Amino acid sequence: MKQQAELFYQQSAEAVMKRMKANPNGLTDQDVAKRREQFGYNRLQAKRRTTLFEKFIAQFKDLMIIILIIAAVIAGIAGEHIDAAIIIAVVILNAVFGVFQESKAENAIDSLKQMSAPMATVMRNDRQTTVKSEEIVPGDIVLLEAGDVVPADIRLIEANTLKIEEAALTGESVPVNKQVETISENDLPLGDRKNLGFMNSNVTSGRGTGVVIGTGMNTEVGKIAHMLNTTEEATTPLQENLNKLGEVLTVLILVIAVIVFGVGMWRGQESLINMLLTAISLAVAAIPEGLPAIVTVTLAIGTQQMARHRALIRKLQAVETLGSTDIIASDKTGTLTQNKMTVEKVYLDGQLTDSTQTQLSLTDKLPQIMVLNNDTKFLADGLGGDPTETALVSFYQNQKLPVQEFINQHQRLAEIPFDSERKLMTTYNQMADQQIMMTMKGAPDQLLARVTQILDNERIREITAADKQKISETNHELATQALRVLAFAYRMVDKVPDELTSEAQEHGMIFAGLIGMIDPERPEVAQAVAEAKTAGIKSIMITGDHQDTAQAIAKRLGILDHTDKAADKVISGAQLDDLSDSQFEKRVTDISVYARVAPEHKVRIVNAWQKKGKVVAMTGDGVNDAPALKAADIGVGMGITGTEVSKEASDMVLADDNFATIVTAVKAGRKVFSNIQKSLQYLLSANLGEVLTLFVMTMMGWEILAPVQILWINLVTDTFPAIALGVEPAEPGIMKRKPRGRTSNFLSGGIMSNILYQGFFEGAITLAVYAYAILNPVHSSDALIHADALTMAYATLGLIQLFHAFNSKTIHQSVFRVGLFKNKFFNWALLGSALLLILTIVVPGFNSMFHVTELYLSQWLIVIIGGFMIVVISEVVKYGQRHFFNQQ
Repeated sequence: MKQQAELFYQQSAEAVMKRMKANPNGLTDQDVAKRREQFGYNRLQAKRRTTLFEKFIAQFKDLMIIILIIAAVIAGIAGEHIDAAIIIAVVILNAVFGVFQESKAENAIDSLKQMSAPMATVMRNDRQTTVKSEEIVPGDIVLLEAGDVVPADIRLIEANTLKIEEAALTGESVPVNKQVETISENDLPLGDRKNLGFMNSNVTSGRGTGVVIGTGMNTEVGKIAHMLNTTEEATTPLQENLNKLGEVLTVLILVIAVIVFGVGMWRGQESLINMLLTAISLAVAAIPEGLPAIVTVTLAIGTQQMARHRALIRKLQAVETLGSTDIIASDKTGTLTQNKMTVEKVYLDGQLTDSTQTQLSLTDKLPQIMVLNNDTKFLADGLGGDPTETALVSFYQNQKLPVQEFINQHQRLAEIPFDSERKLMTTYNQMADQQIMMTMKGAPDQLLARVTQILDNERIREITAADKQKISETNHELATQALRVLAFAYRMVDKVPDELTSEAQEHGMIFAGLIGMIDPERPEVAQAVAEAKTAGIKSIMITGDHQDTAQAIAKRLGILDHTDKAADKVISGAQLDDLSDSQFEKRVTDISVYARVAPEHKVRIVNAWQKKGKVVAMTGDGVNDAPALKAADIGVGMGITGTEVSKEASDMVLADDNFATIVTAVKAGRKVFSNIQKSLQYLLSANLGEVLTLFVMTMMGWEILAPVQILWINLVTDTFPAIALGVEPAEPGIMKRKPRGRTSNFLSGGIMSNILYQGFFEGAITLAVYAYAILNPVHSSDALIHADALTMAYATLGLIQLFHAFNSKTIHQSVFRVGLFKNKFFNWALLGSALLLILTIVVPGFNSMFHVTELYLSQWLIVIIGGFMIVVISEVVKYGQRHFFNQQ
């Protein structure tokens, strides 16, 4: 039966009943038992959930973490137990952060299960009964009415004014008018298969009966569940950058350690153990052991900041990924638009006006028809029913008119229901003075064919050909703007006729007016799209709605320019199917709007952009968006209108469903990346300075800094200042830069060259202070001279890094322009680190522990001048970068 599912809409109801071996009076208990054994329960299969332990172990697969663990093991074997313990503590802290963030997420398939309708009405054993939806089997006869959730995929065999809202599955905002008749077209998108009902869609009005053609994983929702199970999550740019950085550092560290070890052994001045300790000291100096924790803390702080702006982060890496976004592929319904049909234009008395400029009362005929020819339900928490009809009622409720009271006072006596062929609905309502008003609403062309008169400024006259021409032209004008147009007419009758048929009664009507409706764009989205464009980010609309509607909304939002040709910029799902992957990859950069698409199309669009090396953010709120949300570099779910499935498949959820929040999140993401770059530049340049100092000392045969000194410098200068750099405020103009894209990395944008020259000068200045101390001793003893020189080198290497932290507050701008002391946490971090460093020298008892001597004031002056020189050098280089290399 599975292989025939796509053909059911092309088969007659009778043929499907026969195919499914169904009975109009329902299956017997024996039939149900046999089919359940064959097809199983009407449930969705889920992937095995990863345990907390598995999540914890997964945190250690990162290359940088592996390097740190190896370094900790070597340090422990060599006797550097404090060093090893600190590195392991950093690694475990990083893992705990990651597990804590990921453990909040529920599995997406579990959410799909929870969406399933709990109960359903079916025919069983020749009688109507209610069963759990999971107990439904193929061949069951399901009965539907307004308010029901469709429990499985069905082929309709009866439909009485049945409308089903399928936005969560198809992306189309307007409920579908269902039919029983066979459809002959091939390869129709789900939204056009009007004789089928789909699992988890909602019945908004009417009644219907259908035979179950698919359950569980054999439903359209089941296909999405399978796609979620098989779609691999994309590696984030942050993960790629850290992995590449880890690879580079591994090679460099090994090369330097081997050279130093080899040269030391060749010179024969040190024992094997001493040289091994020296190589380990170099490795410790080179490895930025605080980097994983700093990245995690920076991301966590970014997460908190974004939460205050209503963007909820489910995975830490998503913060940074947003900042590198090139493409935002957004669902239309409920994301770019309000998912709420609204009256926008009114055509009355020959004039077309905006709805905001139209003031009517319930004594006028057009409002009377709009609210009486209407099945909207008045609920305690708002309006219920078909979105088109509720929009008509809301239009007058918003004008403070007593709509509910008016409807209650004018009882409906009879009706000729809507059907999809004639596209009209007619009602008979009791009016004052025993009059009965026959009201009609529907498609303008169908209604005009039944009109003989027109209401013109409260006067009824014969309708002319010119009137009809103007009405038709207005209808066309509104349709080209992607507005859904309804026409209204009426006539007064003495009584409700006995023969309530369209042929007998729907004629001689008086035309009252037109209205144009649309699911309007969110008011803040156009500005958000413009800001994204300024930031070099391309916004794309992906929707299940019709092409004309999508194109019109895209132009209103600025996703399309008004001069753009639809043939170049807009494509349908069917047209996309006709393109090969290579053809599509050539065209993908030009296309801005995708209409009438299926879930697999969305994944294909995301993949095509990713093959171009672009970082893709996919926003969505429906079940149909979930696979693409998972496949994208960052999936952005909607917190209010979004289904649980889309939220759980996302990396970030917008608590306010506000597209503008995405732009705010992008800014936060860019700031996070910039701050991580600053921290990385600070750490690696400082570590390079340490490596150069130790390397040259070893090569020259000098006494070298002790491992405990290197460890303490790393501990007090690497951690707190680097974390403080992670909370630096965003630099001006950050949203005017082009996206970094996937090919960028932490060392691009001048960072690598900065690390090299800054590390070189840090090492050179430290060695210069050491040489100065040797050449200008304050003691006569060689032992004290060398001890003072090592102490001054130790103090200089520590302080120069703290001074350099000021340089790292900005990559290319002068630190005096961005503000030296704006970041209070940064100020306290540097002050605390400086005190911890100085205390090891000035506090009695620490001297022997850290192998240092007390320094005179003159020696401290040399140390401070040497440390501050890195600021002078850096400011000179930055000036040259800005003025000669145009780096900002």
